Amino acid sequence: MPDEHRIARMYYVSGSVQGVGFRHFARRTAQILGVAGYAKNLRDGRVQVYGIGPAAKLEEFRRKLDQGPPAAAVWEVVEEAAQLLPRYGDDFSIEHEGW
Repeated sequence: MPDEHRIARMYYVSGSVQGVGFRHFARRTAQILGVAGYAKNLRDGRVQVYGIGPAAKLEEFRRKLDQGPPAAAVWEVVEEAAQLLPRYGDDFSIEHEGW
C-alpha cells in the first residue's frame, strides 16, 4: 500500500486495560482491519497503541479501542497524530517495555 494513503496515530488507552488481553485484542482487531503498528503496556497502567493505515481504517480501529475486549473497562482513549515509522508498517506486534 503506498505511504501517501497511510497515516499514523498513537492511542493511549486508560482504564482497566492491563491483564485483560487488551494488547491481543488490539492486534487481532488491527489484523482484521489491515492496520499495522503495535500495542504495549505502559508503567502507568495505560496501553499504548500505535496504528498505521488509511484514515478510515484508523477511525474504525479507534472505535474498537474505545470498546476494548469484554474483560476490559476503557475509560478514555487519547488520540494523537504520529510519525509514520516504516519499521512498524507491515505487521502489528505486541511490544514489551522491558520493566
